[in-house]
Amino acid sequence: MLCLDEVDQVFEYPTIAMDFFGMLRAWHEDAKIKPIWKNLRLVIVHSKEVYIPLNINQSPFNVGVPIELPQLTQPQVVDLVKRHGLDWSDAVVTQLMATVGGHPYLVRAALYPIARGEISLEHLLQSAPTEGGLYGEHLRRHLLNLEGDEKLLAAMKQVIAVDHPISINTSEAFKLTSMGLVLFRGSEVVPSCNLYRTYFRERLRVGA
Repeated sequence: MLCLDEVDQVFEYPTIAMDFFGMLRAWHEDAKIKPIWKNLRLVIVHSKEVYIPLNINQSPFNVGVPIELPQLTQPQVVDLVKRHGLDWSDAVVTQLMATVGGHPYLVRAALYPIARGEISLEHLLQSAPTEGGLYGEHLRRHLLNLEGDEKLLAAMKQVIAVDHPISINTSEAFKLTSMGLVLFRGSEVVPSCNLYRTYFRERLRVGA
């Protein structure tokens, strides 16, 4: 079994990425017909914050069994809080989720420093949508990716400009969902958490 984590790091190098991902796809195809290659189990973990054009027949991302990490439910967040050794009431868990929702990375990123005594929940939530907060680097990376794609940026502005689900172009909706920035509500989308709504409204100067 070969497990490759954070392969989206390779997306930053398009020339290498084309050959690298083409090679992974070739291995997958070999596993269908060559006995020795049938022993291979390939696990590819990646986010979709950066996109590169890949030939559909050379991409390893449209074959195999896709597993998307869903939003955590409140009982799952409660369980995760306990696993971090924190004795929180349901009201405190709700307070955290009011900002970051059930976003797996945002929840985990909050619980780790709180459990280590490096920051209080109150201070974390106050500074969360700012450049100097815990999520500053994460938010800036998303902002840079949006600013590099005019259509994606325009779609995100549409989403955060209102306080209700909104219909946007299908292609942009898919990309923003893949990036974890929005969630589908039927055929419409909403920001995946208030952290993103607040941060991007301020940084992109979009009013409700």
